Amino acid sequence: MHIDVLTLFPEMFHGVMNASILKKAQDKNIFSYDLINFRDYSENKHQKVDDYPYGGGAGMVLTPQPIFDAVDAIKTKRNTKPRIILMCPQGEQFQQTKAEELAKEEHLIFICGHYEGFDERIRHYLATDELSIGDYVLTGGELGAMVVIDSVVRLLPEVLGNKASAPQDSFSTGLLEHPHYTRPANFRGMKVPDILLSGDHQKIETWRKREAVRRTFERRSDLLEKIDLPRDLQVFLAEIKKSVNGKYE
Repeated sequence: MHIDVLTLFPEMFHGVMNASILKKAQDKNIFSYDLINFRDYSENKHQKVDDYPYGGGAGMVLTPQPIFDAVDAIKTKRNTKPRIILMCPQGEQFQQTKAEELAKEEHLIFICGHYEGFDERIRHYLATDELSIGDYVLTGGELGAMVVIDSVVRLLPEVLGNKASAPQDSFSTGLLEHPHYTRPANFRGMKVPDILLSGDHQKIETWRKREAVRRTFERRSDLLEKIDLPRDLQVFLAEIKKSVNGKYE
């Protein structure tokens, strides 16, 4: 996968892109990236990339010319049809399913905005996707793009050391992930559940699935409305609800 990032502040990405999993993915030649300051494509003699909005109002708006020209140059250089992702508060809220979808692409372009927003023609005629990482407003799209890139790249084949890690992540199954424990088995009187020390892998797997359901019910019950649980886990969920409410719902 190759990722291009259009940003006015490329220096913000250096630490994130060159550490941890993202750095390992580059070392394995699984992932590469370029940071493009779209100010370099401005035709304005002062390299301006924003202007006052038509009709008046507060703030400045990013103009279409530098961003369109930057994307045209990237597409010509790479000869691809990339997914072009606009980071903005109005976009689709980013979810694990979207990360899994984007991880199947070979070329992504992220557009990071600043100021009051984008000229609507960028949104309407250029972007293929609009993403938001939450219902709040950041100074710009850079931090959101970093979050999405990290989430996507870690899903690429051979990036994580253990192939089973990503499929078991929270949200990948529709549920939150089950609890984890490691050595020692008894730490300051706090003990690891006996089932995990039993060596019975089938019982351990059943425990993990049930605990994933329990944790999801306790912390994000809204997720349970979106998935179709196997019959045995439906029964287990009903038992949890009964213990909490005193009756089956």
